[in-house]
Amino acid sequence: MAKKALVVDHVSMKFNLNRERPGSVRELLSRIRHGRLRDEFWALKDINFSLEKGDRIGILGLNGSGKSTLLKVIAGVFKPTEGTVKRYGKVVPLLELGAGFEKQYTGRENIYLYGTVLGYDKDFLDQHYDQIVEFSGLGKFIDVPIMNYSSGMRSKLGFSIATAVNPEILILDEVLSVGDVRFRRKSMRKIKSMMENETTVLFVSHSIHQVKRICNKAMILQNGKMIAMGDIDEIADIYEEMYGLERARLARKSRREARKARRFAVQQLEAAMLAVEEKISESGRSVLEEASKVLQTAEDYISGNSKAVEEKVKVLGEAAKVLEEAANRAAEDPEAVEQALRALKETSDCAAASFKEMKTAEIIAGEALLPPANQENPIKSDEKKENINL
Repeated sequence: MAKKALVVDHVSMKFNLNRERPGSVRELLSRIRHGRLRDEFWALKDINFSLEKGDRIGILGLNGSGKSTLLKVIAGVFKPTEGTVKRYGKVVPLLELGAGFEKQYTGRENIYLYGTVLGYDKDFLDQHYDQIVEFSGLGKFIDVPIMNYSSGMRSKLGFSIATAVNPEILILDEVLSVGDVRFRRKSMRKIKSMMENETTVLFVSHSIHQVKRICNKAMILQNGKMIAMGDIDEIADIYEEMYGLERARLARKSRREARKARRFAVQQLEAAMLAVEEKISESGRSVLEEASKVLQTAEDYISGNSKAVEEKVKVLGEAAKVLEEAANRAAEDPEAVEQALRALKETSDCAAASFKEMKTAEIIAGEALLPPANQENPIKSDEKKENINL
């Protein structure tokens, strides 16, 4: 027969929510007479269950359902209004890490202060001091006042102190998100190593996947009442159905798949654009080569014979035909029209630049027809100006 580790017997917890104290005895008697002495709130109502040694139970529920209050009652922080709690073995509660730290003290001093609050004696803390500092990773910061620590550093130190002993009952209230990614992995390994020694675990988390990974049992609290308890898989299904977590999970999965599909579509579009641009660039290069040949021929005509100046319109017409053919080739692909227009504009700009060069060559050719300055010029001055204007 398995040994009992924890027995929670019909536990209820009541809080007084009165915000104002009575100002006089008369006001106090008036409140008693009219039943307005206390504004009561029952955080827990008739919670009844027991755990055997080695059980790991996840406590599920929305915020305000009584999860943390139940853990504090089990840990002995709160005394239950009704019912009893029986614990068999040492209890280590990881509730609010670092809640007992003194800000003016250093990390070293707070190890002894917080350890004493958790029930460790000085000899035990002396023996485990180096282990605590090493696990926390604080190193040279251990002698710095806690007031200068970040929240993550305080949580690391609190976790390291609380887990310095292997307890019979371990209470975890959403503490596995302590610190950075590296420390979270280290803390998870530490918790698992404690579980291997048949430690009984009570674990509160809003992550159903984390609860499934750690626990073999679960319960659901709602408005301070336990509405379900049993095997983890069975209770997880009930919890997901109650709060629509399965629909939320499927919605998140759909969003992830949609994002992947969008990324794939963008990649395909970019690849297609690169292919089109490559085709356009090849077409543009061939156009430029052909246009360059035509324009070079025009320049050769100009430099070789002044009469070739009269042929410039014909030469430019041939270049325009070449550009038009290139544009038609680029426009055969509907998706490449815009790229083709850009390539055509670049080619046209190149042709315009070449036309300026041709005009310069034309002037040079005209000047080449003039005789040297020291020789008699048989051409009349008016005819000379006409030739230069050509």
